[in-house]
Amino acid sequence: MPPAPLCPCSSGLRYRACCAPFHRGEAEPPDAERLMRSRYSAFALREVAWLWKSLHPDHPDRAKPQEAVLRELRAFAQAHQYPKLVVMDRAPPDETGLAQVLFFAKVFEKGKDQSFVERSDFRHDGTGWRYLSGVALAPKALAVPPESLTLATFPAR
Repeated sequence: MPPAPLCPCSSGLRYRACCAPFHRGEAEPPDAERLMRSRYSAFALREVAWLWKSLHPDHPDRAKPQEAVLRELRAFAQAHQYPKLVVMDRAPPDETGLAQVLFFAKVFEKGKDQSFVERSDFRHDGTGWRYLSGVALAPKALAVPPESLTLATFPAR
């Protein structure tokens, strides 16, 4: 029997021991970084129900009909490949409860590089960590290699 597949979030762990419990609703990510990793894996594995659940109530997509957002997420996930995730930096929750993660997502659409660097904001909603918002930049818009950035050096806009 072949070994269980590695998790798409690039943690180095097997999927069943990494993001699968979150996707199946058996556990909540313990911090913002694990939530972000689980969202990347959910795009890679087309787990759109988790993508919806992991949105913070204040995220703009939560104001739209759930089925419409699920359709958009499914179409986006199916149109892309997700070969690698690099987490460069993270900040624990500040005094307002906002946690941040800076990552470089390798993403391809029909062979075309659509990769991006994102500084994501997360907030706990009383049940678990949820994605609130993000600022994404294409690598070509950066003056330095994406992997060299930190939260302090990310060119915020």
